[in-house]
Amino acid sequence: MHTFTVEDFTRQPQRVLAEARQGEITVVTQSGKAVMLAVPLEQGAPIQTTLIELAAQLYDNEMISLERAARIAGLSYSETIDEFGRRGIATIRLTPEELERELAAFGP
Repeated sequence: MHTFTVEDFTRQPQRVLAEARQGEITVVTQSGKAVMLAVPLEQGAPIQTTLIELAAQLYDNEMISLERAARIAGLSYSETIDEFGRRGIATIRLTPEELERELAAFGP
């Protein structure tokens, strides 16, 4: 895996493409934080399926929001919730304190 700064990427975007063609994953960073991930795909890989899988993994690992997952997957918000539900990925995530407040709202 290689890392490029936004400045490197802006000056030489063809390097990221060349590395992807060689099977290398590239992370583009800005101020030391990852902002883009370039992942090489096998020729003929089903793009929609790949994007849904990527979105599901990133969301399940709490690396992106549900809204961003929907955009990556190319699905509507409700379609994403349904898809993640089929995969057993919870889309409502409450902290213990939030859960306690929600339960208290229903009374004894």
